Amino acid sequence: MIKNKFKNKIALITGSTQGVGEATARLFVQEGLEGLVICGRNQKKGTKIAKELNKLGCKTIFIKADLSDVNHCFKIIRKIDEVFSRLDILVNCAAQTDRGGLLDSSPKLWDSIFATNVKAPFFLMQGAAKIMIRENIKGVMTSVLSIQSYGGSDFLTPYAASKGALKVLTKNAANNLLKKQIRVNGLNLGWTDTPNERQIQKKYHNAKKNWIDKAEKKLPFKKLIQPNDVAKFLSFMSSNESGIMSGSIIDFAEIIIGPIAGKIADKL
Repeated sequence: MIKNKFKNKIALITGSTQGVGEATARLFVQEGLEGLVICGRNQKKGTKIAKELNKLGCKTIFIKADLSDVNHCFKIIRKIDEVFSRLDILVNCAAQTDRGGLLDSSPKLWDSIFATNVKAPFFLMQGAAKIMIRENIKGVMTSVLSIQSYGGSDFLTPYAASKGALKVLTKNAANNLLKKQIRVNGLNLGWTDTPNERQIQKKYHNAKKNWIDKAEKKLPFKKLIQPNDVAKFLSFMSSNESGIMSGSIIDFAEIIIGPIAGKIADKL
C-alpha cells in the first residue's frame, strides 16, 4: 500500500457495497484518495460504508443505483459533476452473474445481464470520458471482466457473452481515448470468493456450507481469489504505477488460457 498514491484524485467505483468493489473503495481511500462516489442497491450498506470512509478523510458519497437501469448511470455521472466537477478514475466492478445456458436462458435474463454488464459500463465510461476531456484530465478507466469471456462455462452463456462484449468495448474505448491520454484497461477475473458468489452458489448449485473448502482443494493454488487481492491489482491499474498501459486485458485467474487450459479445467 502506497499512502499518497491517489492524492488529489476523484474516483467512481461501481458495485462498491460489497465484494471486490467494496474492497477496492476501501483500499483506494487508504492510499490517499480525495473524493469517492460509491454505488449499489443496498442503501443501508452503502450509507454505512460511505460514513466509514468519510471518517478516514475521503469525501465519499453513496448513490443508491440499479445499473440495469441506464438512467441510474446518468444520475451517477450528474452527481459526480455536481459535487466534484472532475473525475480521475472509473472502476467498473458491478456485474450480474445469474446462471443461464444456451438452451434455458430467457430474453429477460439476457437483457438484464447485458444491461448491467455492458450497457452500464458503456454509458459510465462515456460520461466519465466527457468530464475527463472537458477538464483536461489524463484519467484511467478499468473494468472487471471475467475469464469466462474466452468462451465460458455452459451454464454461463449470457454472462460469458456479456463479458466478451465488455472486453471488446474496453479495447475500443482505449483506442477512442488514446489521443486524449485517457487509459482504459480490463481485468479478466477468475473464480472469486465474494458475498454475491456465495449467494449464487446456494441459489443455483445447492451449495453446502463447506463448498468453498471442496472447491479450493481442486484448484491449482488451493484457494479462491479474494477481493482484497483484486483490489490491489485494480489499484495498480488505476494509478501511475501502470505507466502508459492502455487497451490491455490482463488475466487474473486460477486457470491458464492456452494449450493446457482444457486439461486443468477438466479436473475442476
